[in-house]
Amino acid sequence: MRIETTRSANALRLEHAAGFHGSTTDLLDQLTPLVEQAAEREEPLAVALQPDTERRLADRFGGTLAPEDRLVRLKRSVDGPAGASAQTLAARWALELRALSVARGRPVTVLNEHTAALDGVDGRFWTELDAALNVALADLPVRITCFYPELPLYLEILDGARRNHPYLLDGGELHHNPGHHDPRAVLSARPAAEPPLLGPPDVVLPFSAWQLHDVRVTVEQALSGRGYERERVEDIVLAVNELATNAVEHGSPEAQLSLWTGGHGLLCEIDDGGTLRDPLPGLQAPHPAEPRGRGVWIARQLCDSLHVWSDGRGTHVRVHAIP
Repeated sequence: MRIETTRSANALRLEHAAGFHGSTTDLLDQLTPLVEQAAEREEPLAVALQPDTERRLADRFGGTLAPEDRLVRLKRSVDGPAGASAQTLAARWALELRALSVARGRPVTVLNEHTAALDGVDGRFWTELDAALNVALADLPVRITCFYPELPLYLEILDGARRNHPYLLDGGELHHNPGHHDPRAVLSARPAAEPPLLGPPDVVLPFSAWQLHDVRVTVEQALSGRGYERERVEDIVLAVNELATNAVEHGSPEAQLSLWTGGHGLLCEIDDGGTLRDPLPGLQAPHPAEPRGRGVWIARQLCDSLHVWSDGRGTHVRVHAIP
């Protein structure tokens, strides 16, 4: 599999803003000038809006927000067996937006809307997503505005939005946000939520640095006969090997591999007793001159979902990989 980086040579860098709305009409009134400005600048428009919002907004522009060659609908997170992953979503958007900006040779305007379906148990998905976007999109020519209701179900959503966005949209103008914090500080104070509990694993393998070969063999055997093409098997084995190597080099001398197989694809979890030093690992490609620090980034490119979290037992990484 070919792996692309998210680095860009454009002069503009990330402009990440939050907007708050009290009604559907209020939301549409704030979205409309942003669409118009993107058209005036001839910038690509990428949207992650709820279908009804996009339809109502498009009606204001005669049925379409932008020409088809300048309009992209960003993928939404899917709450599969591994759980919705905000960091995975940010990494995917970074790849999509980089490709779009390179293809068009211009910055990209992005419109993102909160949807309650991804709130989880306390709304922390959105805090994690905005923090992850600040890292994943840091060197990309992107103007992204994230819209939130003034009265969401969880207060965490508003608190996270105010901490994560360098800019606030008010009266149609961007203003610097005095309440903005570094994204890693945000997640250190309010760690990412744990993904859903899984049942007993099909395979459990304790391992050390001397047993990484056993890890690779175990994963390859778990994938055998389950519809994975050879190249896909090699990608997944590489991803798990990178994560396992990180666990015993930077976590603790002993770690554990757990595997779940079935119709959902492969679920893999690596647990070690170490401390999670970076709550947002692997969201930007390391510089080519950096010989190390690529493990989580590589795994993000090769797997369908990747969660990283910590608790009193140590650090945990869960990946989901479908055929």
